[in-house]
Amino acid sequence: MDSEQRRRYQTSMVSTYYPETSFLEYVVMPDGTEQSEGSDILTRLHSGEVFIVNSRRRNGLILFKRYHAEFAGPGAAVGGDYDCDCQRVLPIGNLSNQFLLTPESNEERQKAYLIRRQWIRLIKQITENPVPGQRVQKILDQFEQYFPPEIVALLPDVAFALLVGVLPQTVGIVRRLGSDVDSRFNC
Repeated sequence: MDSEQRRRYQTSMVSTYYPETSFLEYVVMPDGTEQSEGSDILTRLHSGEVFIVNSRRRNGLILFKRYHAEFAGPGAAVGGDYDCDCQRVLPIGNLSNQFLLTPESNEERQKAYLIRRQWIRLIKQITENPVPGQRVQKILDQFEQYFPPEIVALLPDVAFALLVGVLPQTVGIVRRLGSDVDSRFNC
């Protein structure tokens, strides 16, 4: 097969596997409802200001970027130049008026950036596992340690998939089969 035919073949494979419309235009929760609370938060993040996820409550944000997602937990900095490429936001936990706070000093802002970096490092450690099913199980375990299991169960598969670099179908399989998924097959 010459290179021109190969290029056309690869393009057609990608275009049939990944539809033209982005799945980030809306996030459908497992119960069938469309998630929309994040639009106000996304507007605030795109304002250019830096905010801190309230550290006094068990909450956080899944920030959907173009090809991946990041988690910003309590105490983490969000917004500013760092999240200008954020396309969608999924808030988790206690969604009060005090969900995002404005840092009062440079020291507070610097501490918030360090906490954001810690959250990124945690996800990075999980993604270093070469077995996709184990990555999914680990991220699910981490979220269930921090959030009630009923909240974690409501989060869409695509959110976890983009956090740890797997297909959403893999997340669905791991959720259905549980921690023994790797002993049944290598997903």
